[in-house]
Amino acid sequence: MSGHLLDAALSAAERGWHVFPLRPGRKIPALHGERACTGTGPCADRHRKWEQQATTDPDRIRAAWSRAPFNVGIATGPSGLLVVDLDTPEHKGSSDAPDGAATFGALCERAGHAVPDTYRVRTASGGTHLYFTTPPGIRMTNTQGTVADSVDTRAWGGYVVAAGSTTPAGAYEALCGPVVAPLPSWLQSILQPAPKRPQGLSMAVAGQSRRYADVALAEECRNVASAQVGQREVTLFRSARALGRFVAWGDLPRHVVEEALQAGGETAGLSASECRSTLRSALDWSIAHNQTRLATA
Repeated sequence: MSGHLLDAALSAAERGWHVFPLRPGRKIPALHGERACTGTGPCADRHRKWEQQATTDPDRIRAAWSRAPFNVGIATGPSGLLVVDLDTPEHKGSSDAPDGAATFGALCERAGHAVPDTYRVRTASGGTHLYFTTPPGIRMTNTQGTVADSVDTRAWGGYVVAAGSTTPAGAYEALCGPVVAPLPSWLQSILQPAPKRPQGLSMAVAGQSRRYADVALAEECRNVASAQVGQREVTLFRSARALGRFVAWGDLPRHVVEEALQAGGETAGLSASECRSTLRSALDWSIAHNQTRLATA
């Protein structure tokens, strides 16, 4: 019963993906928690969590999967992967929830790109996992809703269930060939956090804070207006998210940001409707997620 699961684990490890056992028929790690740690074996020096115990060593994998028909977990961070998780309304428990594949497809279209062609896995709930390799030296983390509604990502600190695993809801199945595409630069730009505010700014008076916001507005408008074909939509999207925090903090009126970025987007060649749609969604998200001003230094 567990032979195909061992094969799935070994196959993933051959690709350089770090695997660890999940409970049979489940999606949760089969490894012990910190409270139950005996301080022996891999934990002789200190307790090692699933991300630290994930391995590509075939001998360790065979030994682990000889004990039970474990499902296969892939630790995305150590594996150099970022996996985009496209949920379905059913997975969210509501028919009114957005469809992750549809919202991600719309985002790709607005960014001027097709949905990336890469290795993908159909999840037990009917969703899809899109696998990407991360750039060397870049440490991506998990996100939830950052890219779009019902679109999450798994990187460092996260894991996915590998193809070949099975739960009561169904099986995880590879939908295409084994090629994993590099993470698209436009998607990476959305996932990477905005630059931190200069340390001295948190001590500035209100007038200085407004001046900083004005400078940021001018800089982002220049970036949008000078964006090249293929980068215009995502540049507008990023700039709106960056400036939305100043709207949330009361440093800039929303209509001022919208009018300025709308003009920049149209200068770059986007249509008025494209600009309005992108600005609305990006500003709404940024304002909702920046209600608290950064802590003072």
